[in-house]
Amino acid sequence: MTLEPFLLGLLEDPVDHGPLLYLANDAVLYNPRRRVVYDVRGSIPVLLADEARLATDDEHAAYVASPEARVTGPAT
Repeated sequence: MTLEPFLLGLLEDPVDHGPLLYLANDAVLYNPRRRVVYDVRGSIPVLLADEARLATDDEHAAYVASPEARVTGPAT
């Protein structure tokens, strides 16, 4: 299930308050500045710093190059 455009416009990283990349096929929100991955479970983004994980080098490269990635935050 994909996240609604309205919700994407509100989401930001809870630590640095910057935009995230939303990758619906992987069900994740990704912060390329911090290289942190947040899961999306069902249609619920889990933006808890304690539940985030660091991205591998391969994940980082794939996420930032993905044509499906949508940027979250007020600019969307």
